[in-house]
Order: sequence, then structure tokens, then C-alpha cells
Amino acid sequence: MLGFYPEAFWPEQTDDVNASGGGDGSAGLSTTLASLAPHSGDFTVIGGLDHGLKGGHFAIHAFLSGVRSVDAKSMPDGNITLDQLAAETIGGQTRFASLTVGSDSGIHGGCQMSWSRSGTRVPPITGPRELFEKLFVGIAAADKQRAADRFRMKESILDAVRGDANSISKQLNRRDAQKLDEYLTSIRDVERRLGDSKQWIDIEKPPAPFDAPNNTNMVDDLPMLYELIALALQTDSTRIATLEIGGDFEARDFGFKSGYHSLSHHGQREESIEALKTIEAYQVEQFSRFLTKLRETECGESNLLQQTSVLFGSGMGNANSHTNTNLPIVVAGGGLRHRDPMWFDRSSPHRPPLTNLFLTLLHRFGVPADRFSTSTGTLTGLELV
Repeated sequence: MLGFYPEAFWPEQTDDVNASGGGDGSAGLSTTLASLAPHSGDFTVIGGLDHGLKGGHFAIHAFLSGVRSVDAKSMPDGNITLDQLAAETIGGQTRFASLTVGSDSGIHGGCQMSWSRSGTRVPPITGPRELFEKLFVGIAAADKQRAADRFRMKESILDAVRGDANSISKQLNRRDAQKLDEYLTSIRDVERRLGDSKQWIDIEKPPAPFDAPNNTNMVDDLPMLYELIALALQTDSTRIATLEIGGDFEARDFGFKSGYHSLSHHGQREESIEALKTIEAYQVEQFSRFLTKLRETECGESNLLQQTSVLFGSGMGNANSHTNTNLPIVVAGGGLRHRDPMWFDRSSPHRPPLTNLFLTLLHRFGVPADRFSTSTGTLTGLELV
């Protein structure tokens, strides 16, 4: 949420050629990214990309969409995010089309990383205990019946609402008709989710691999959240998961007196910068452990890391100056041809937008899209092995 201290995040840049590289992905790792060294050849650091947005902390909510919610009405697909567009394409193939995990409290409104096509924020699963229960705790017979009754009631309500809306559509002016169309789009989105969820009522969840964890704080909970997401992918409970490390990831849980947000506005104070380095190195360490878990999990003739595209980054490039340019991006796994860091010239008028990377990841997921948000094509240099 608060980006990364740039001087400690970016690896040493060896040249200025667009999308240069070609090594194994580990050259000149920075202090923040040092824990990724065991995954040499399985990740790529990408510098120089962003969405061309301004807005400081409030623009970070556009990280996975490329579009701020206030600008969404001018876009054909609104501000639908990368994960939710991918989730639309797999329907009910998994119990959960996607999992969104993060805090629903803290500064700037809590987790606002995932957005539906209708412009609705996807509410997060707020802790490891809640995520564990969602993945592994079964549903009692009485609860199944109540759930079936709720599905039927919701379906009848949606039928009635849609019928009423269609009956008045011809009486509306252009502006009101547009509003009605947006409303009906939201209804269709709900209907689709209902249909996908209903079929899983009578299918047992996978057995729990351990006892339910307790919630503590985001710092201490982060390893377990990554562990549970890896298990969700391993059991094919979902194929899409989004984890936001938000404003409740507190520096005080590391023993620092200042809050994480305050430290991010370090004003070049050395003690604040050193604290940031500690916090951000920890975040990358847990991400690295997650990659290890995926790599050690067999999946067909390869492993789960080779079968899973993993995006790590932030919608803020430099929290100290409130800028949303040159976003910190790491892409791992996915069967991509990883390499030394890719650098794009930030001064070039032909620099690709970050959404080009997202279109590449969508294609890797099997989504036959010809564009995503503001994309101008796929991102050259991340071909499949």
C-alpha cells in the first residue's frame, strides 16, 4: 500500500536499454529483494512502468485496474481489476472464483484492491482464521438448507427487480437509461456469482491440514495468510487470489515507535529509512517463502510455481513524495522466460503502460482478451519458456 523505499528496492541498473536483460533474474539484487535470491530464474523485476496516474495514496486503489474508481465511467469495462476479469472467465470451475484477502480497516478505507465490473469493491477476507474457515470448515446440513433457501429468495428478488426495470426502460431519457443499464449490469454480475456458488453447496471442502489459526496482527499473520493462499491454490479451491498488505501493517509490531505510514514519509531521516528497510525486507521475505511453497508443490509434471503467475508490487512508487510513477513490480513463476531486471525508459513517450503486463498475465491465464484497461498490447520480453 505504501510502496517501497526506492533506493533499497531497485536492483543495480546496468544499462538504459528498454526491456534489456537476458540473465537468470538475480543480477544485482537490492537489499530489499535479497531474500529472492533462492528463486533465481523464476522471477523478473520490472522498472519504469506505471498507469500514468496521480493521486498519492488514493491512486493505489487503481493498481490492479489502471483506472481510478472516479474515472471508471469513461472506460468500457469500468475499473474491473486484473483478478476479477480473470475470475469471470473460469465461472464455477472452482469453489471460489477468486479470494481477496486484506484488512477492512486502517488508513484510507481499508482494502480496496479488487473491483468488479460494476465498480463495486470486493470485500476482503480479513484474517487467517476467517480464510481458514472459508477454505476448510464444512457446512452443517441445516446451514446448507438455509443457504439453498437464501439462493432461491435472492433469485426471485432479482427476477422481480429485472422485470420492473425492463418495464420502465422505454420511458427513460438517455442519461437515466444509462444509469439503468449500469444497474442491470450489477444485477447480472450478482446472478452470475449466485449461479457459480450454488453448485458447491453439497460438495465437501478439502480436509483441514491443521487446526484453525488465531488472528493476531497483520505483521505476524502475514506468513499464515501466504500459507493458506498456497493451500487454496494447491487444493484447487481457487485459481486466483489477491492479498493486500494495507494500512494496518504496523511498524509498531516490529518495535518501532512511529507508525508505518509516518515512516513512509521519512523526509530523508536515516532512522526512518532504516526502519522502512526492515519492514519492507520482511514483506519480501514472506513473499519469497510463498514462492518456495509453490515451487515445492507438485502440479502435474511441473510444480505450482511454474503453473502460477505471481505479481508482487504496489500502486505507489514513492510514498515520501506521494508519487504513483515507476511502480515497484516483481513477476514470478507462470512458465515465463524470466531474466535480469527489465528497465523501461521513463522519459520515453513510447514507454508501455503497466496494463500491458497485465494483458500478458491474462493471456497466460487463458483469457483471450485483445486489451485490458489502458493497454496498448502485451509486454515484450516475457515470453513463455
